[in-house]
Amino acid sequence: MNLVADGIAWILDPANWQGAGSIPERIGQHLLLSLVVLLIASAIALPAGAVIGHTGRGKQFVVMVSGGLRALPTLGVLTLFGLWLGIGLAAPVISLVILAVPPLLAGAYAGFEAVDRRTIDAARAMGMREREIVGGVELPLGLPIIVGGVRSAALQIIATATLAAYVADVGLGRPIFQGLKTRDYGEMLGGSILVILLALLVDGAFALAQRLVVPAGVRATRTRELRSRPPRPRTVVGRPIHEGNRQ
Repeated sequence: MNLVADGIAWILDPANWQGAGSIPERIGQHLLLSLVVLLIASAIALPAGAVIGHTGRGKQFVVMVSGGLRALPTLGVLTLFGLWLGIGLAAPVISLVILAVPPLLAGAYAGFEAVDRRTIDAARAMGMREREIVGGVELPLGLPIIVGGVRSAALQIIATATLAAYVADVGLGRPIFQGLKTRDYGEMLGGSILVILLALLVDGAFALAQRLVVPAGVRATRTRELRSRPPRPRTVVGRPIHEGNRQ
């Protein structure tokens, strides 16, 4: 409990909110690094997942690539690229992109695959071209699942971006490594708490976005389905009755 208090005290210390290496600066660096990595990984994984999900080809490739990349230890990959590329942001960016590609690829593929084939056939029967089907039918209907994949990737990036401080003086990983080096566990725990809070805030933002991107027609259909469900049976004095029906 004393360590938690020390961590909170380190966060609340006004000296840590001013000057070079302050908490606001570290948070900004952490968010900027995470955003850059997410954009690069999205540019790679989302189009590939969309093509695979639309055509139905390459499913085994997705499973193989996702499983293989997930199995790679990020710290090991970071160390390898760090030895090759040297000190700087290049090694962390490449390592985090490798980490983020699998959930993005799987989310894009699953989002397109989840669209009812009958809906796609109906769009083709109406004369829509493949490009129009992708942009006007599959993408809007699969967007909640795609955003879910982006959400998962963003959380993994934010949590693992602390390792960037291993080879570069950026992000919220610096107080963690610095506290470990100097045995200042209050600083170390304070940095960890900030990473957790940042991840929770980003997760909440993506959760809201995931709900907002659900098409209005789909929300209305779900509401009607919930309202039209048969009443739930209850058992009273040994025999079932239905809620809302008088016996």
